[in-house]
Amino acid sequence: MLKFKHLLLLISFSFFSFIFANQYRYIPNDSFDAGESYFYKVKYGFLTIGEANVDVDEKIFSINGRACYKVNVVGKTAGVTDFFKVRNTYRSYIDTLAFIPQKFIYSARENNYKRDQVMNFDHDKNEVVKIEKEVAKSFSVPNNIQDVISGYYFLRTIDFSKFYVGQTVSAPLFFDEDLYNMKVKYAGKGIVHTKFGKIKVLKLNPILPKNDLFKGENAIRIWVSDDKNRVPLKIEIDFSFGTIDMEIKNYKGVKYPFVWKV
Repeated sequence: MLKFKHLLLLISFSFFSFIFANQYRYIPNDSFDAGESYFYKVKYGFLTIGEANVDVDEKIFSINGRACYKVNVVGKTAGVTDFFKVRNTYRSYIDTLAFIPQKFIYSARENNYKRDQVMNFDHDKNEVVKIEKEVAKSFSVPNNIQDVISGYYFLRTIDFSKFYVGQTVSAPLFFDEDLYNMKVKYAGKGIVHTKFGKIKVLKLNPILPKNDLFKGENAIRIWVSDDKNRVPLKIEIDFSFGTIDMEIKNYKGVKYPFVWKV
C-alpha cells in the first residue's frame, strides 16, 4: 500500500512537472487580427528611396504545435535607388497567445548578393537553432525571446497611453547571432499629418546603444496611432548621413477604423 502511494506521488509529480515545464505565458491581443496589411513609402528628403509592406496572413499556422500568425515584412528599393535592386524579406511565425516567435526566416536579395537564414525557436529549452547554408548553430537565449518582427507585434499589445512620459518597456531580442535588449521609451502624445488626414498618436523612442550608424540615443522616432490598433503611422530615423522618413500610404484589414480629421 505504501509503495502504491509513493508510485501515485511520483506519477503526479512527473505529470505536473511536465505541464509547468512547457507552460507558455499568455498575452491578450486586442490590436489586430489575421489579414491586416500596411504599405509604407520611405523617403530621403523629397526623394522616394524605398517601400515596405507589412502583412499578417489571413490563415493561422501551426508551428511546434502552437497556433501562429505568419507575418511578412518586405522591404525594397524604389525610385532613384532601385538601381541597387534590394528585395529583403523578413518572416516570423508568432505565437498567437504568447507573442513570441516559433520560427523566423530572413531572405536578402541585393543585386547578385543572396543570403538566407532560418531560425527555429525552442522555448522549452530556451534555445535558437539558426540554419544558414545547410549549417546549423545553436544559441542559448533568455525566456520569451523575440525576433525583430515578433518584438514589434509584442509592443502592439502594450497600452502605452497608460505610461508616464519617459517610462520604458524592454524585452530580449535575437537576430543573426546576437542577443539584444530591446528597449522602447514612451515620449508622450501628439498629432501627425498623413495622406488620409490628421490623427492622434503616441510617440515612442527605441533606445539604441552608442554606435556609428545612428545619430544619438533617440535617433529613431515612431508615431503610433493613439487607438486600439497601435499602428506605426510615421517613423523618422537619424543616420550619420541624414534623416530617413517612413510614412503610411495604404492599409487594409484593420481591426478598428482609424479616426482621420481634415
